[in-house]
Parts: sequence; C-alpha cells; structure tokens
Amino acid sequence: MQKKVFKDEKPTFCRSQLRAIHDTMDILSGKWKITIIGCLHFGTKQFMDLLREVEGIGPKMLSKELHELAINGLVNRTVQDTRPITVKYELTDYGTTLRPIILAMATWGTEHRKKIITGDEHFEKTESVDRENAYQ
Repeated sequence: MQKKVFKDEKPTFCRSQLRAIHDTMDILSGKWKITIIGCLHFGTKQFMDLLREVEGIGPKMLSKELHELAINGLVNRTVQDTRPITVKYELTDYGTTLRPIILAMATWGTEHRKKIITGDEHFEKTESVDRENAYQ
C-alpha cells in the first residue's frame, strides 16, 4: 500500500491574498502611519496640526512618516509661499482609497474598547485561559 503524501501548499488564491496583505502592511507598518492617515481623513492639515493631533509623535518621526507616505503616493505635500513657509498635507486620491479600511478599524476598535470596558464574558474567559496557560 502506498502512502499518501500531503504537500504543504496553500491554494493560489490564499497565497496571492497573503502577499497582498503583506504588501499593504509594508506600506502601512509602524506605529504612526495609520494614525496619520486617519487624521488626514478629516481634511488638509499643517505639520504643526498633525504634531498636536498625533499624540506622542516627535517632529522628526512625523516628518519621516509623512515623507514615506508621500513616496508611496498616499499623501500630498504642498509648500505655500508665505512667511514663515507653510506646509500642508492631505490625502491623495489614492490615499483616500484607504478610508473604508480606516473607518472599519475605527469601528472595530470602538466595539473592542466597549467589550473590554463592559467586561464582555467571552473576553474575560479567554483572558483567564491565557493567564493560566502563560504559567505552564
């Protein structure tokens, strides 16, 4: 009798979907990019506005993240000829395609926070199981 050999191959659709997710995460990775995009979702902002609204980010990091978002075509940077020079940032048309994802994340995050605050039964059960397994 011949043994059956199972190959550990993912279906093509799964592989391509995982590759697409990986590509997306490469562009949006890090602590700040999604927050910056979420901020710009509400309209054009000056650098200092973003610095105030994105809690905890420093000016160097904000500048770096905005530069990377601009390189990837998600954010427009407009320098206005004023004294002092004013720089404004806004989502590009391509950047606005992320709005449904950002809104879905915000909705999920709000619901998740409610579950934690209200002490959702399922959350408490899995948390206690995780704690028990952590010490074994």
